[in-house]
Amino acid sequence: MLRYLLGRLVGFPPVLLVIVTGSFFIMRIAPGGPFDMDRALPEQVRANIEARYHLNESVLEQYVRYLGDVVRGDLGPSFRYPDRTVNELITLGFPVSLTLGLCALGVAVLIGGTAGVLAAIRHNRAVDYLTMSLALGGVSIPNFVLGPLLIMVFALWLGWLPVAGWGTWRHLVMPSITLGAFYTAYVARLSRAGMLEVILQDFIRTARAKGLREGVVVVRHALPSAVLPVVSYLGPAAAGALTGSVVVETIFSVPGIGRYFVTSALNRDYTMVLGTVVFYSGLLVAFNLIVDCLYAYLDPRVTY
Repeated sequence: MLRYLLGRLVGFPPVLLVIVTGSFFIMRIAPGGPFDMDRALPEQVRANIEARYHLNESVLEQYVRYLGDVVRGDLGPSFRYPDRTVNELITLGFPVSLTLGLCALGVAVLIGGTAGVLAAIRHNRAVDYLTMSLALGGVSIPNFVLGPLLIMVFALWLGWLPVAGWGTWRHLVMPSITLGAFYTAYVARLSRAGMLEVILQDFIRTARAKGLREGVVVVRHALPSAVLPVVSYLGPAAAGALTGSVVVETIFSVPGIGRYFVTSALNRDYTMVLGTVVFYSGLLVAFNLIVDCLYAYLDPRVTY
């Protein structure tokens, strides 16, 4: 395991270099600039601003300078938030995005996992058909459609939850469900498939033949092996929940990184967009590494 971890850590810098390079030049190729406005700036003012942010240098010089800053952990100043650096904006918004992402994953694991296990135990019965039908709906409905529907029903019609904002647990309910619906559906399908495969194996028959209760057989013997596909999926799902919260944060006015990312992408805030991409890339590698270690812990037969 230590050898595998070291190999993954050694391979991270080249991957990050490719991501930074691609993102940097794509941003430069895109039309427009961070200081293009409806009303043109005077030439002297524009020249001073570009010199302040080193935009008067060649693209290659800007690229080399940015790589040096990333190596030092400095993601640069924000073009649209002059009083803040990218590091400060990410530090400010990431706890909110992390809270939302973890709640969405919690919804996916608890509801999806429970529903999948029940569907497998009641295979080809009403519970199975109902659960898989709801899972199909969760996969099919995009979050930018589900979010406004939840707002209309639970906020405007019933008045149970606030429309938008951040601050209390009630503000977390609809964004978490909206973001976690897709992952809940996938977890339900994966846990059902894993459980169906495990409950037909010989060691489950042996456990039942010993007279163990069905709950003990399912929880202690079948579940650890059945959740392995779910564990493998949680790494990409965790990264997807964090990066996919951009749309959900915009719908519910959640003050996470997504708000800064959307605003920066529209305004060509190069450093903020690149900083967010670099930050999320590191998170993706970290989540996948944690999932691989957890997978090996749950299944001792796995070797790297």
